Amino acid sequence: MIQKICLLFIMLIGIKNVIAQDRPGNLDLFFSTLSQTGQFNGNVLITENGNVVYEKSFGYADFQNKINNTAQSSFPIASITKTITSTAILQLKQQGKLQIEDRVSKYLSDFPYPEVTIRQLLSHTSGLPIYDTLFFPLIAKHPDTVFTNKDIIPACISQKIPLVFKPGEDFSYNNVNYNILALIVEKISGLSFGPYLQANIFDPAGMTNTSLSKFLKREDKNLSKRYSFKYPYSDKVQLADTVTEFLIANRFNFQGHGDLISTTHDLWKYDQALYNGSLLNSETLKEAFTPVRLSNGTHNIQRYALGWITRQDTSMGKIVKHDGGSPGSRTMLLRNLTRHQSIILYDNTANNVVPIADMALKILNGETVEKPKKSGARYYGIALANHGKKAADQAVKKIKTETLNYYLSEDEMNSMGYAFLMNNRAADAEIAFRENTLLFPNSWNVYDSYGEVLLKHGKKKDAIKMYQKSMMLNPDNENGKKVLEQLLR
Repeated sequence: MIQKICLLFIMLIGIKNVIAQDRPGNLDLFFSTLSQTGQFNGNVLITENGNVVYEKSFGYADFQNKINNTAQSSFPIASITKTITSTAILQLKQQGKLQIEDRVSKYLSDFPYPEVTIRQLLSHTSGLPIYDTLFFPLIAKHPDTVFTNKDIIPACISQKIPLVFKPGEDFSYNNVNYNILALIVEKISGLSFGPYLQANIFDPAGMTNTSLSKFLKREDKNLSKRYSFKYPYSDKVQLADTVTEFLIANRFNFQGHGDLISTTHDLWKYDQALYNGSLLNSETLKEAFTPVRLSNGTHNIQRYALGWITRQDTSMGKIVKHDGGSPGSRTMLLRNLTRHQSIILYDNTANNVVPIADMALKILNGETVEKPKKSGARYYGIALANHGKKAADQAVKKIKTETLNYYLSEDEMNSMGYAFLMNNRAADAEIAFRENTLLFPNSWNVYDSYGEVLLKHGKKKDAIKMYQKSMMLNPDNENGKKVLEQLLR
């Protein structure tokens, strides 16, 4: 019996080793498939216990000139910056120069919200107004002004904008919180934000390729260009600086929330510096990774801690992370604290890297994940936009036949319909919404949406039929009930 147990133990170790050895291959299959299906274009770096498990670059850093992404490619890390701003604040706490329960007005005397604390800024529970409220009225009055951190508090004062909610009672992810934190760092340290980060975070961590973006005008031959699809049904990417979102962002040059440029290897150095304690001690890090509860004792909706998003599910270990997004790019730094694993992703065509990181974490820990598939809704939308209804009908047949290669999402199809509608392609919108009712006949929402577009096109009788079907499937659809009553009246 003892011999059998020993033999079984040895076999289990062997199986575990085979799985571990095959992780790079499984990760490569996963990311290569994502790249081939147009769902990933950028860099990936995955580490464990200080060693690289998998690293690869995909696609172009510059589509026009056919320049590839490489391990040296730099990119805006977007809201991963918030973890670094938080680290700066917590360093000052370790030095006894502030307490995170302190009120912001203790350090910024003109701050007009005396009840807001540093902890509430770090956890997005302050209730501060957002950029739109603060600056959109000012943009119209000052069309040539580029607004910076120093303009935030004066804007709050001059416009007498109230808090969105009482501090600590709710959660609202808001970049302004971290711009105010950057002002606090400058006030206490006596240094501008960039030099502080350089001296206290980048240099100690050995991050030689990380700096403030300088409004994304840094001369850097390795800086990847950012791209996006103009519409969900576009078949080619375009430079992100041609889209409205980017043009609006060009009016703001704020620091602290998402303004750093880095590389995957520099983010790994940052990750390692957090593990080895060269930036913050273990007690402070424990506090940084503890979700902040609201004043009623419940967790905030993102389980947001002090600059980090945490995960309730600890089946693979304690996970802390932060993703980031800017026009034309998406980023992720995911850290498994229990197993010393890290996943660093950058995509310069704005693919959503959040689910990609989750799948990669499963593969890293020996789990099997489904082969990445192409979006059926997107394939359908491209066919409809470029070749008309007949081609779109053929696309649907292909999607239904090739289920190993395509997936269909009701929500994505609905979004495709609204994209057509918003861009003055009313006929295509109606076709797409109708197709969604055929694909998902048991969904009340598809009939509600189809009824909405029919009503916009003056087809009242058909709209009534759709709203009636929606109400049959979901009698609690209050909006549908209201619209239907008005139509029947």
